[in-house]
Amino acid sequence: MLLSTLFFFAQVLVSALAAPVVTERAGGGVTAAASSIVSSFTPYIQFARAAYCTNGANVWSCGAACKAIPDFQIYAGGGDGGATPAWFVGWSPSLNSIVVAHEGTDPTNFLSLVNDIDWIPDRMDQAYFKGISSSIQVHGGFQDTFKRSASSILAAVKKIMAAKNASKVTLVGHSLGGALALLDTIYLKIQIPSITTKTVTLGGPRVGNPAFANYLNSFDLTRITHSQDPIPIVPGKYRRLMGFAHPQGMHSVDH
Repeated sequence: MLLSTLFFFAQVLVSALAAPVVTERAGGGVTAAASSIVSSFTPYIQFARAAYCTNGANVWSCGAACKAIPDFQIYAGGGDGGATPAWFVGWSPSLNSIVVAHEGTDPTNFLSLVNDIDWIPDRMDQAYFKGISSSIQVHGGFQDTFKRSASSILAAVKKIMAAKNASKVTLVGHSLGGALALLDTIYLKIQIPSITTKTVTLGGPRVGNPAFANYLNSFDLTRITHSQDPIPIVPGKYRRLMGFAHPQGMHSVDH
């Protein structure tokens, strides 16, 4: 999905200058918003983009995306680009926030594709999401993928909180990375109740059932989509058949 990822980022960045932004509002309708809103998404787009090129390394030198955020301080990275998508955690002075970012699916890697295939809904694992309602269900493959990096990400977030006296955590990701960012958001808030979170996903799929979507509606969440990107309509366009739903917070950027 790397080529479609770069296409999607290019579409969003160009749209920030030239296209209308369609913003979701209560009741299911939409309203046009100023292009300046999309411009404000730029750092989050670059962080999500960097997750594809840092390869889980502890070094902030991936190229254009890293150069676009020169003050970022990376603390931890991991993943293998397959069963565990690459991820990194660091500190952004510009955002005054800890940042957690995940890579999306790599279509050239079989193990990466397997993460997406196991779409059967599962209850959220109480070992990670203690106390969450049993009515909340999520995509089984996404949850299994989340578990492979959760403890390392939690440790890195705690380390930066202590070093920077920080309490804000920003979570970003594109495609599968967006799904992982949503799961991270709930997990980190349960594990560290004192934090505040901001989550920005780009072209993210549906991750859980309506109860999951409703639970996320209490968080600061922005979902950036584009009409030419098919990922946001999977793994179930028809909720009555497959039981998946999106939370609120959509910003659809179209020409």
